[in-house]
Amino acid sequence: MVVIRLSRGGSKGRPFFNIVVADKRARRDGRFIERLGFYNPSAKGGEEPLRIAQDRLSYWKSVGAQASPTVERLVRQAAKQQPAAAAEA
Repeated sequence: MVVIRLSRGGSKGRPFFNIVVADKRARRDGRFIERLGFYNPSAKGGEEPLRIAQDRLSYWKSVGAQASPTVERLVRQAAKQQPAAAAEA
């Protein structure tokens, strides 16, 4: 089964997560098929905290990939940010 989940990076105390498509049997930070974006929970100032390639996300979901609960929450969060960003531009 193919899953969409977070893969941890960064250093101790400064987490950084890649949103990846991976085989369910692969390790959390191991082999993945495609990188869809990132999540930076400790973003400060002008740094971008979240980026997701929505077109690739919808493709992977259409072919049966299951998103983890955390990724689902982040997708909803990104959807809320999109209208706010469009209103500012």
